[in-house]
Amino acid sequence: MTYTNPVVKGFYPDPSVCKANGKYYMVCSSFQYFPGVPLFESDDLVNWTQIGHVLTRRSQIMLEKINSSGGVFAPTIRYNCGRFYMVTTNDTTHQNFYVYTDDIYGEWSEPIYVDQGGIDPSLYFENGRTYFMSNGNDDNGVGGVIQCEINIETGEKLSPGKCIWQGSGGRYLESPHLYKIGEYYYLTAAEGGTEYGHMITYARSESLWGPFENYPLNPVLTNRNKAPFIIQGIGHGDLIQDYNGGWHILCLGFRQIHMWMPYHNLGREVFLIPVQFNSNGWFTAGNDGTCDESYDIDGDFTQTSKNSYTFENTDRSIDWCYLRHPRPESYELTDSKAILHGTDITLDDTDSPTFIGIRQKDFCFDLTVELSVNKGEAGVTVYMCENEHYEVALRESPNGYEAVLRLNIGGIKHIQTIIPVNSDSAALRITADNLFYNFYANEAHLGSGQTKYLTSEVSGGFTGVVIGLYAVGNNTAEFKNFSLDYRDKK
Repeated sequence: MTYTNPVVKGFYPDPSVCKANGKYYMVCSSFQYFPGVPLFESDDLVNWTQIGHVLTRRSQIMLEKINSSGGVFAPTIRYNCGRFYMVTTNDTTHQNFYVYTDDIYGEWSEPIYVDQGGIDPSLYFENGRTYFMSNGNDDNGVGGVIQCEINIETGEKLSPGKCIWQGSGGRYLESPHLYKIGEYYYLTAAEGGTEYGHMITYARSESLWGPFENYPLNPVLTNRNKAPFIIQGIGHGDLIQDYNGGWHILCLGFRQIHMWMPYHNLGREVFLIPVQFNSNGWFTAGNDGTCDESYDIDGDFTQTSKNSYTFENTDRSIDWCYLRHPRPESYELTDSKAILHGTDITLDDTDSPTFIGIRQKDFCFDLTVELSVNKGEAGVTVYMCENEHYEVALRESPNGYEAVLRLNIGGIKHIQTIIPVNSDSAALRITADNLFYNFYANEAHLGSGQTKYLTSEVSGGFTGVVIGLYAVGNNTAEFKNFSLDYRDKK
């Protein structure tokens, strides 16, 4: 069958994949959002269903007062001897740690820390031993991919950290993964930065300690010179063999808002690219070392997608997320409505505002929700980070209630439009296409904001737009009849 990329849309970066018990499992970065590390399951590598999160308890991850794009970086998932492991970095605290579970649908352990620096850690298991690797500097100060043996029960280092590869020459060497395939150990990595020069490179060796020989045609996968083309930033991948014997890379990439506009607001998404090994034991990726929009894959199944999201057809603990650790008393969530109790913390802060969000998964959508608020302010935001976000809101004023459109760009907080509302309730609406978000209250058009200002190219960082419901001001806000419908561009 033919599938279309991305296979997971929206802000789900840094995918890592493993297989177990006839299925595939994938994790992605979550940064400042909680619960941490979205967890997906698939029967075919194309259709993915989120089944939960890995970091679901405050004790597992420190997210207090961190900036956007801090927190949880680049997880790796591995399966060994009946147990799943997820290893990651809290970049804010500069700690590498892993958790584990024997039940992929259940809770994961408390974190076990490894005394090795760098980011983007990975695990490799062989003959009862466990090897831990990350980027950074080894015990002698040599920079590159650093590997040590650890005690998997305790995280204790059993050998010094050793630099085993320094990449192919690109900047920002990261995302190392080690595999034993046939007679060789293959070490893959990302280079070039998770931007337009992003790429996947690799080397191989007959020993897991090296020396590693660079693939002569590195990078093996990149879209850095594929222009004009919507899909860019391809890199940071994990190699997987399917149950039919075929090989693939699951990696991140992003879609520009327009062919000729180098901005992306959906965040880094998940792409699937076929891999072919040649007779010399080297592998190639894609048709020409680049990622295309569609490929063929073995299997008799159909690629499906969900285009409509409501309170009734979403799971608050899976589809929705919070900014940092939420205050549970601020949320009353049912199948039909969300009651939010606001505090003095706003969307501009690096604490946890009263906010529950769902990732924007495509460029064009129509969103409607009915809101009532007893005082203060509440509304709907398209949120990139604390400095860049747009919101349409209902708030109390000395003359009654009013609807407002606020555009925050670069820390500039601008009220674009204010209109009076004769009630403490209103119907809010947002429509979006590739270039603009348009905002409405009771069908009155309040104005628009350009999508390009809610992008990594403007905001920096590594996240994507999250559509959030929020409340501010020691108040109570009720949201009901929420509907988010994606559509093709008209």
